[in-house]
Amino acid sequence: MKRVNILSVCGSGTVTSSMVAGKLKEYLSDKGYHVETVEARPTEAMNLAQSGKFDLLTFTSPLPQGDYEIPVINAFACLTGIGEDEFLDEVTKVVEGLKK
Repeated sequence: MKRVNILSVCGSGTVTSSMVAGKLKEYLSDKGYHVETVEARPTEAMNLAQSGKFDLLTFTSPLPQGDYEIPVINAFACLTGIGEDEFLDEVTKVVEGLKK
């Protein structure tokens, strides 16, 4: 089983980031992936993303400008349901492209 480490970011670092993380765990586990997530606030995102521990970052709140060194995907569609399939397709494409 492939492992995927996801950094999930929202304004408080707890509410919507946890919701997105849970959705991704369920979605990707159905595709045969073991998913680990960490939830964080935007102010923590850059340092965590650059730590080398994560494969991708999803966010529902604006992020500071910069090079996160990993794919960054807007997860706002998980809150509204509008565009959620496209979000999940983008996550799938990134995960399938990982060299693990």
